[in-house]
Amino acid sequence: MYIYDEYDQRIVEDRVKQFRDQTRRYLAGELSDPEFLPLRLQNGLYIQRYAPMLRIAIPYGLISSRQMRKLAFIAREYDKGYAHFSTRQNVQFNWPSLEEVPDILAHLAEVQMHAIQTSGNCIRNTTTDQFAGVAADEIVDPRPWCEVIRQWSTFHPEFAFLPRKFKIAVNGAEADRAAIGVHDIGLNVVKNDAGEVGFRVLVGGGLGRTPMVGSEIRAFLPWQHLLTYLDAILRVYNRYGRRDNKYKARIKILVKALTPAAFAEKVEAEWVHTKDGPATLTQDEFERVSAHFTAPAYAQLDGDDATYLAMRESDKGFNNWAMRNVHAHKVPGYAAVTLSLKPTAVAPGDATDKQLEAAADLADQFSFGELRVTHQQNLVLADVRQSELYSLWQVCRDQGFATPNIGLLTDIICCPGGDFCSLANAKSIPIAEAIQRTFDDLDYLHDIGDVDLNISGCMNACGHHHVGHIGVLGVDKKGAEFYQVSLGGNSGRNAAIGQILGPSFAADQMPGVIQKVVDVYVEQRTAEEQFIDTFQRIGMDPFKERVYAANN
Repeated sequence: MYIYDEYDQRIVEDRVKQFRDQTRRYLAGELSDPEFLPLRLQNGLYIQRYAPMLRIAIPYGLISSRQMRKLAFIAREYDKGYAHFSTRQNVQFNWPSLEEVPDILAHLAEVQMHAIQTSGNCIRNTTTDQFAGVAADEIVDPRPWCEVIRQWSTFHPEFAFLPRKFKIAVNGAEADRAAIGVHDIGLNVVKNDAGEVGFRVLVGGGLGRTPMVGSEIRAFLPWQHLLTYLDAILRVYNRYGRRDNKYKARIKILVKALTPAAFAEKVEAEWVHTKDGPATLTQDEFERVSAHFTAPAYAQLDGDDATYLAMRESDKGFNNWAMRNVHAHKVPGYAAVTLSLKPTAVAPGDATDKQLEAAADLADQFSFGELRVTHQQNLVLADVRQSELYSLWQVCRDQGFATPNIGLLTDIICCPGGDFCSLANAKSIPIAEAIQRTFDDLDYLHDIGDVDLNISGCMNACGHHHVGHIGVLGVDKKGAEFYQVSLGGNSGRNAAIGQILGPSFAADQMPGVIQKVVDVYVEQRTAEEQFIDTFQRIGMDPFKERVYAANN
């Protein structure tokens, strides 16, 4: 993973000093709320329903065991003993006091972490596949490109105050686990017929009030021009993006208003001024960054470990876990393992300080001291020997990481909702728990198969409900909390926005509604179909008829 040099470290430490003084001045009444607002936002500090929320950057989801232990320390000393992992592969603390935030940032700087540009109208944390560098279906490792983008975008003087927040995702595998289609810019690392590396560029994706799938504006961008082309895109957005209405300020609105073809023309015209300029990437620069992402010291193993396969045959619990939480690795004899943060009755994505410490210990013992944070709000050990999987599973059971539900209905993506967020219309966490309790039979869950269920407490869509196979949105009805259901969303290669099922439901109806949706799928599916396949084949009507029949 990327290691700071002396300049990186000094920049982060100087930012801590600056924000410490800014916070002192604000608390002393020398800065007004409007003056302090952009300062705190670009240091990751929100004002939530009950307390500040501090969002900490985990660049492209990669974190060391040492850094994870620092998060555990902060959770104990400055929060209420837990942290929350978000869909942006970042981590959030929901209960810090404003006076202590500069101290937290100072502790983070000790382990090369920060909260810079985790909020505000700037380029946020670049995200990618949680299995980057180890995925069996990987074409190109996207992590060096994410780091190139991170270094380019951090403190970029032109793009510090964009019309609205800006998100970039990079994918380098056959499958799209980075959801590039619903980002402001989505980059797919590809190779052309000559074997040269480049990027397929999508622009104008995003969720929120006006969900859209991004449009391709360039089929192949040579890698040397990545930053000059991104400069051109952001300049067009900065020039033409709306600033008079924050609900129409995202780049997706601009792309739609101009049309993708016209937007691409403007980018090409702007690119004339940046192409071949100082930001053009060289082989030396790429190799400098790539050197931080070399493979660990893998053992030379023949292939699938015989003991691992035998234990799967003899232990049903272990086999259930291996089916869902163990993933193919490009190196023979190794596997990637997802640590589930989705046991029933725990807010999805939450981990206690003890669990954070335990995850760090597992990384040191089993996976070269590194972890990944996933878009689905879980953790990953990317490099585990198959021969050690049984031992790992036993420890995971003790620490609450072994729920064998990755990709299943109870592996719910869920924002903090009305329990914390001042923007939320409704609570999200209790709905997630109620659904998890309804589908608590593991055999039944495995029979249902892969289903993405995403929950957001408001239209800001932090729970990515628009792209869930089943999406749930909290809405306000005359002061009461209700929930709107959508079906057919997809965040993968064939990204799609879900269709609204119909009128919304009260909270106590939601488990039953989801049960009826699942019942229709189970009745209608063919042997080879997953939920999304059946929905695409039979459409919305059978689900709508079943769900609303009892209410007519």
